[in-house]
Formats: sequence, structure tokens, C-alpha cells
Amino acid sequence: MRWNDLDREACSMARTVSVIGDRWTLLILRDCFLRVRRFEAFQQRLGITRPLLASRLKKLVDAGVLAKEPYQQRPVRYEYRLTPRGLDLYPVVMAIVHWGDVHMAGPAGRPLLHTHRDCGRDFDPVMVCSECGEPLRASHVHVRPGPGADAQMIAGAAMGFAAESAGESPDASADGSAADESAADGAAADGADMAASLPPGSEETVPRKRSIR
Repeated sequence: MRWNDLDREACSMARTVSVIGDRWTLLILRDCFLRVRRFEAFQQRLGITRPLLASRLKKLVDAGVLAKEPYQQRPVRYEYRLTPRGLDLYPVVMAIVHWGDVHMAGPAGRPLLHTHRDCGRDFDPVMVCSECGEPLRASHVHVRPGPGADAQMIAGAAMGFAAESAGESPDASADGSAADESAADGAAADGADMAASLPPGSEETVPRKRSIR
């Protein structure tokens, strides 16, 4: 997998990383959500060279994340505003911020507090299931190929199912055997669905699943 080819991978993570997976790009997005919009303001806050900043802003504009809009005519000067596609990155940015608040803040505490205007209280971002509203944890989620998967993605998903049915969890903490057993049962039951989703001729590339009790 090459960096310049990430946008062509059959993987939503890889395609997203191809747009925002650069440290300066992420910091530009941080500032965008802090209402920074003008080139000079970005440069002053980030302390990077003008060519590097221009390159990152152009990439975000080309990807439809930012829109370039004039705010002055003589001479013409532009500001950069988040598009609807860009605003959809807010949960991603807040998840990174929250991880930093929890694991990297240090003894002084969080550098910034985020207040929800609707209720007036400081908050932590929470990711929940769109269907039942319960909080999501890695050990309570399994994946299966979607309509856009290729043979490599299907093989990778099958390997994940095999590990799940063996009782392995991405969660390093012990959560109790009942939850692990339930996840393993669910993974084993999905084995037939996985096989049915394979494109013709790709069966040999996918590890065989077996249920381990």
C-alpha cells in the first residue's frame, strides 16, 4: 500500500487518511473549527511556511473539505470555510481532541474546554450506535464486507472474524467472559454470510472460519 494510492483503496479509512492524514492538515482542520479562516491567521498560528500551508489548503479545497471564498476585492484575498463535507469531520476532530485530553494533557489539565451551547455544560464526545443509542466499544462491534469491498478487504474482514470467533478482542482490558463469548457466537454465526459475500474465485484468499468454544 503506497501513500499516493490510498485514495484508490477499497477502504474508507485509507481514503480518509489520503485527505486528512497529515499532521499539518489535521492542525489546519483544528483551527478551522476554532473559526480561523484566513491564510495569514493560519500561518501565524501554525508557524509553517507559506508554500506548505498553501499546499495543504489547496488539497482540502480540491477534496471539497474547504471552500475558498473572497473577502476582499482590491487586491483579491480569500478565506477558507468548512463545507458540509468538512463539517462532517467534526466528530473525527473531537475524537482526537478527547484522546489527547485523556492521555496527553499532563498534570495541568486540558488546554481547552468545550461547552455545549444547547445545555450550557462542558462535555466529552461520545460515540453511540445509530440504531440503539448504546455507547460503542471495539469489543462489541464486528465487521462484514459491504458492497464496495474488494477481495483484499473481504480477506481482511474474514481474518477479523476468525480472530473474533477465537475469543480475541481489540480491547486490552478484561471485560468479562460473557461478553467475549457472546461476541464469539455472533462471529461464528456470521461465517456463512461472509462466505456468501465472496466474489467468484476469491475463496482461496480467505482463511476458513471455525468456531472455537
